[in-house]
Amino acid sequence: MSDKQVDEISGTETTGHEWDGIRELNTPLPRWWLWTFYATIVWSVGYVIVYPAWPTISGAFGYSSRAELAQSVADARAAQAQMLDRISSNGVSEIIMDEEMARFARGGGASLFKVNCSQCHGSGAAGAEGFPNLNDDEWIWGGTPEDIYTTIAHGIRFEDDLDTRFNLMPAFSDGILSSEQIRDVAGYVATLAGMEHDLAGSEAGAALFADYCAACHGEQAEGNSELGGPALNNAIWLYSKSPETIVTQIANPRHGVMPGWQAKLGDSAIKQLAVYVHGLGGGQ
Repeated sequence: MSDKQVDEISGTETTGHEWDGIRELNTPLPRWWLWTFYATIVWSVGYVIVYPAWPTISGAFGYSSRAELAQSVADARAAQAQMLDRISSNGVSEIIMDEEMARFARGGGASLFKVNCSQCHGSGAAGAEGFPNLNDDEWIWGGTPEDIYTTIAHGIRFEDDLDTRFNLMPAFSDGILSSEQIRDVAGYVATLAGMEHDLAGSEAGAALFADYCAACHGEQAEGNSELGGPALNNAIWLYSKSPETIVTQIANPRHGVMPGWQAKLGDSAIKQLAVYVHGLGGGQ
């Protein structure tokens, strides 16, 4: 710090501050700049009075951000009402066949999917372990538009809906098959899927599979969508792909649960979701 003094070169008084021999000039701001700054302060006070920042308070001329939002939402709903009525009065297949309705439904379904479905199936619907991939042609309960609609509407093993999709794979370790027999079946299934494994007993496993598993999964393990029996003869797996995972699933199966969305979203939204999911690439 130093005393105020006049700078010899500019003739301007200094502020008295000095850093490393450099003195700070006390140069006032231009008058026009100051008056502009003061005017913006006055303007901001008036603006807050007319357009208050608090949404529950109306402005001097009756403006309210909540009222503006409510009007925007009402206008959007009015614009969508006609198309939503058409969707409500048509089946999912009919909606897909009509390009105008299908385009509207896909847009609405994409938004609904991000809000309600992406948490389990992923933002791109690619799924994860225990959560099905919706982009391929593998469907446990069928991939037609109507099948997808039913699954979304009523869920899977959803106790609050009497029409929910329901099946239970028995725990074969509970007195049905021995540990050795379970490993034989697992070895056979792994062979069908083209999986490398060191499980023995494929022939014994084939016989056991025919006796205990084919009724739900098909004679060639091709699956049965009517019963919710997944195909086992390909490389698509709901849980991690390994021989030991197959052994565990046969011995003590995991049963996933999907909620039914009919009560929460309503029929029109379910149809939009079904159209969107069907159009991801794997719909039948």
